[in-house]
Amino acid sequence: MSEKKKARISRREKALIRTKNKLSSPWATAISIIIAVLWTIPTVGLLVTSFRQNRLAISTSGWWTSLLPKNWSDFGLANYKTVLGGTYNLGAYLTNSFVITIPGVLIPISLALLAAYAFAWCDFPGKNILFIAVFSLQVVPVQVAMIPLLTQYVNWGINNTFWVIWLTHTIFGLPLAIFMLHNFMCDIPRELIEAARVDGAGDVQIFLKVVLPLMVPATASFAIFQFLWVWNDLLVALAFTGNTASTAPLTARLSDMVGSRGSAWYLLAPGAFIAMIVPVLVFLFLQRYFVRGMLAGAVKG
Repeated sequence: MSEKKKARISRREKALIRTKNKLSSPWATAISIIIAVLWTIPTVGLLVTSFRQNRLAISTSGWWTSLLPKNWSDFGLANYKTVLGGTYNLGAYLTNSFVITIPGVLIPISLALLAAYAFAWCDFPGKNILFIAVFSLQVVPVQVAMIPLLTQYVNWGINNTFWVIWLTHTIFGLPLAIFMLHNFMCDIPRELIEAARVDGAGDVQIFLKVVLPLMVPATASFAIFQFLWVWNDLLVALAFTGNTASTAPLTARLSDMVGSRGSAWYLLAPGAFIAMIVPVLVFLFLQRYFVRGMLAGAVKG
């Protein structure tokens, strides 16, 4: 290793140490705690309100008043029973959200892993130009492609089905997925790939047994992004599902409750909490990979 490279690494390590010291200082910790508390208060209020059954109390007093022991009798599960069944039937829409989101995450990740491996470790004519073209597709907004896509889906006879949602989310998720996973794959030591080739491994074996186990942080990082995008999506759902109970996700039903169910506004709190608790659990489960995966994909251009 040259002296110049040693000096560069040394400066980078010093910068990392300075940054770590700043972020772990008592002031930084105190500010982080304050921001976390302020950020969490609305969520706690939403959770408490979702269990309040006294409509008059909800409209005339703050959610914090229900925490007093004398008001504990207001709490119950009636609001959740109402929104998950009966007229509102959020249970069916919640199931649709899972049916839409799980393939909407797995399909682009699977395709992006294969494409990223090809761009990172396979040689073919026009590889760099094709990668730039794929990367450039990130700037295409969803709104621009909606009418052409809808026309094509109608011609194929698959409109108002889950297929159009899966295809649309795959189309718009692939450019970012390929870019992130490609950058992470390029950080894998070339000697590791070449050693596997010397041992007689082909591209399929290298991809499955060497690359994939090392791609867990980056894959989990993108999975969180894609899951949040697909789960919280409303525009694509309204445009392609027809807003029916057979295909529409939870966000479409919540939007309908806000617009046309004014008399049942007290049910928005349990509905909103049901919609947000799933992404929160997914993030908490995969958050240990999130920062590592994002940093790995961000340091290469």
